Amino acid sequence: QVQLVESGGGSVQAGGSLRLSCAASRSIFISNHMGWYRQAPGKEREWVASELIGGRTEYEDSVRGRFTVSRDNAKSTMYLQMNSLKPEDTAVYYCNARSPVYSRWRGVETGYWGQGTQVTVSS
Repeated sequence: QVQLVESGGGSVQAGGSLRLSCAASRSIFISNHMGWYRQAPGKEREWVASELIGGRTEYEDSVRGRFTVSRDNAKSTMYLQMNSLKPEDTAVYYCNARSPVYSRWRGVETGYWGQGTQVTVSS
């Protein structure tokens, strides 16, 4: 049973924008913090951004000011608006939902995962 479904990936030139979506089952969405990770070729998966149930958002340093994470509670969907994209943002992006007991995101992989969506930024 698929719980999280990402969409919105694609190819874009440097400086462009993309918006990723993560549609979640209702039960998962309302009871979990939501976040995004990414994995570039040859690298480990890394945390990118997250929005907690209460609305607090957090960002990895390299994307702060360029990426915006948001949740649409009516649609049980999380978004990642990515602006000013750089070639180093190229990666498979994964949606994650986790229990509120986990307050740390960087280096802590737990909960539910989507299948991933490819983002490719060319120079």
